[in-house]
Amino acid sequence: MRITLKEAEKFHGHLGPYLVLGILAGELALKKLRCRKYFDLEIKVFGANKKPKSCLIDGLQLSTGATYGKGNIEKLNGPVIKVEFYNRTYRKKIILKFKQSLIEKLKRIKTHRDSELLAKRLYKTEYNELFNLTPNTYNS
Repeated sequence: MRITLKEAEKFHGHLGPYLVLGILAGELALKKLRCRKYFDLEIKVFGANKKPKSCLIDGLQLSTGATYGKGNIEKLNGPVIKVEFYNRTYRKKIILKFKQSLIEKLKRIKTHRDSELLAKRLYKTEYNELFNLTPNTYNS
């Protein structure tokens, strides 16, 4: 069942585009990797070290069930946002990056109201309009 915007806002404290993008990215990864929520997935998040970009991580935790307490999500330095999702069971990985058109929309945010409006629009957007995915398989 999909996380609602109301649930996301209650968990995170406010509604913003990076929170929503984390939810959507997590949903997409679970589908693409055929993972069960909570335990089958490891996530590495690059380039989301400071607010508002770090809000992406809360969305990922909400949608995937990966948490710092379980040790299956990790925040790392990087020049751009990139998220690696690894299916522990099938040893498959995908790498997700934001599309350039999405990056441009995020750069245009000036106010909290702009942020909320964009978050609501993104929630209704198809995954392929937001993210570039690179599949990768581990053979070892």
